[in-house]
Amino acid sequence: MSMQRIGWIGTGVMGASMCRRLMDAGYTATIHNRTREKAEPLLARGAAWADTPQAAAENSDVIFSIVGYPRDVREVILGPTGALAGAHEGATLVDMTTSEPSLAEEIASRASQRSVTSIDAPVTGGDIGAKNGTLSIMIGGDEQTVRFLEPFWSALGSKWIRHGGPGAGQRAKLANQTLVGMNMIGICESLLYAHRAGLDLNAVLESISSGAAGSWALSNLAPKIIRGDFAPGFFVEHLIKDLEILLDECRRMNLHLPGVELAERLFNEVAAQGHSRDGTQSLIFALAKMNGEDWHAAVKT
Repeated sequence: MSMQRIGWIGTGVMGASMCRRLMDAGYTATIHNRTREKAEPLLARGAAWADTPQAAAENSDVIFSIVGYPRDVREVILGPTGALAGAHEGATLVDMTTSEPSLAEEIASRASQRSVTSIDAPVTGGDIGAKNGTLSIMIGGDEQTVRFLEPFWSALGSKWIRHGGPGAGQRAKLANQTLVGMNMIGICESLLYAHRAGLDLNAVLESISSGAAGSWALSNLAPKIIRGDFAPGFFVEHLIKDLEILLDECRRMNLHLPGVELAERLFNEVAAQGHSRDGTQSLIFALAKMNGEDWHAAVKT
């Protein structure tokens, strides 16, 4: 099958940059998004518009999707005008949304009945990784198909690993989100302590970021917290969704992860304060409030 014609569903914070990278690599794209306005920059670069996911799939050999929630995945892939309805025999669906492992398994099963292959391939690396093609891609699905898609993985990411059959990519991503949630708690508490102790936050960050406490989030998101930049690389509401999926998985597995439960409560608290569409670094507001701090005022002093 040809690999030059791609469909792309979802042109949000991550999806637009990811689709652009594939177009820049020479692929011909037919795109669909819930609101056409967000797709305009890609249309200006030569992408074709499709009114439905089904229409995007009809003109494509590999159809990618990256949307918000499992209900959105179900709609754009399995719905009456979803991608599966338009996919031809031999086509491949690649869902890069962080979603439910059970849904990935269902999609793979239903796709196979139409001689279509489905791959779950959620990513981590945020908006920066999407723009720079340095995402880490966690993949579940048929091994031969995953190898066949390597030109796409190499255009989108710096690392891609197949973790098993359908749903395995989603489960690997949930392991990742376990660390994302709790790592952000540690970063925010560290900065709150340093602020209360009267230390220069930038100097503290310089000291600790190259040691044992170092992480991508510390290097990339802690500076944003210090300068009061809460623009989303990854929405709070989407991390809440991921943590809720993870906790559902834990209940099914009879697994108790108290750190994840704490992270889910704290991120829900910051969402209740009006930050659901801000970046995950806005968790600082929930923890600051618990300690009688106004973080906006703190970063101005």
